[in-house]
Amino acid sequence: MSFFSKSASAPGQKTNVESRELERIIESIDDGIVIYDQDFRILFFNPAAEKLFKISAGSVIGTSLQAQEAEKPELRILVQTLFPSLAPVMIPRSAAGTWPQVVDISFTEPLFELRVTTSPLDGAENGQAKFLKIIRDRTRETVLIKTKSEFLTVASHQLKTPITDISWALEALNSDDGLSQPNKEIVKGAFDASKLLLKIVEDFLNIAKIEEGKFGYHFEQADITAFLNQILSQCLSQASRAGVRLYFDPPKTPLPMAIIDAEKLSLAVVNLLENAIRYNVKNGDVIVKVEPVSGKPFLKVSVKDTGIGIPPEALEKLFTKFFRADNALKLQTEGSGLGLYIAKNIIQAHGGEIHSESEPNRGTIISFTLPTDPKLVPQRETPTDI
Repeated sequence: MSFFSKSASAPGQKTNVESRELERIIESIDDGIVIYDQDFRILFFNPAAEKLFKISAGSVIGTSLQAQEAEKPELRILVQTLFPSLAPVMIPRSAAGTWPQVVDISFTEPLFELRVTTSPLDGAENGQAKFLKIIRDRTRETVLIKTKSEFLTVASHQLKTPITDISWALEALNSDDGLSQPNKEIVKGAFDASKLLLKIVEDFLNIAKIEEGKFGYHFEQADITAFLNQILSQCLSQASRAGVRLYFDPPKTPLPMAIIDAEKLSLAVVNLLENAIRYNVKNGDVIVKVEPVSGKPFLKVSVKDTGIGIPPEALEKLFTKFFRADNALKLQTEGSGLGLYIAKNIIQAHGGEIHSESEPNRGTIISFTLPTDPKLVPQRETPTDI
């Protein structure tokens, strides 16, 4: 009897017809689909699963597969997919205890990259719960992403050295008192452009490392107030040149220690401050504040500006790669649209969340959270989602 068949009651065979139609649809899906019970007895195995695992449905349907059967070469990948913790590499993509459960699992021999989504099926027969696994073969797209990332890393490294040399040379020329004023202005413009180009190259390198899950975080307890004071002091000269006032609103009471990677978090906070300064108005303000999150082991840091703001339709795209709002493009043509994407990934790697709220011509608030409990910091770095 088909897994989807049910005994139809009079009048007619409508239920059986619908079940056969559903089965035909599922059999035509490109993703592998496996249905099994709580004893890991295989109940359904579609043609895509047969092709993916190189196993015929007839050889596994009705069979209860156990973890130790991963030792059998012909069953290894299927069993490790049923029991993802046995796979060589497993990356959770959903919160523990929630449905559906989504994990990425990787194999090296042969090369396989699978995304496995597991959901319980409604209803139980004879006291047996049933589960559905949808297995997507992501090998080709993952290889393409890794190839792109490797190219980006190599190209960025190759560009960084000559750009640095050019920047040093231009800086030396810029300090030469023998240059005429017009030539000094030309050299200064070229020097500023070289610094911008170097920052873009460094952003590309950082993104490649982040997306590969190889940015290299080292978390320690830190006084977040002292940390922010240090970052703000670094940005004071930039704010002064832009005619923007930079303030720190210190906490009213002592704060618990935050768990941070100071170097990586500095990169994120500086990106937020540079945006708040760059897209502000003359004589505008940037206010940085930190406070505890009520009832939760988190601290909340906010960067508030009085600048041009962000249109409502742009807010949902704000932290995506290469995105820049139309009003920002009109004000500042330079910029890669990478800073907020990098900041978002750094905050998430700390176990926090980042949020934006804004009103055009009234300013923007970017806020993010940081855990004070080490257990809330991700235990390992994972590649970003594709």
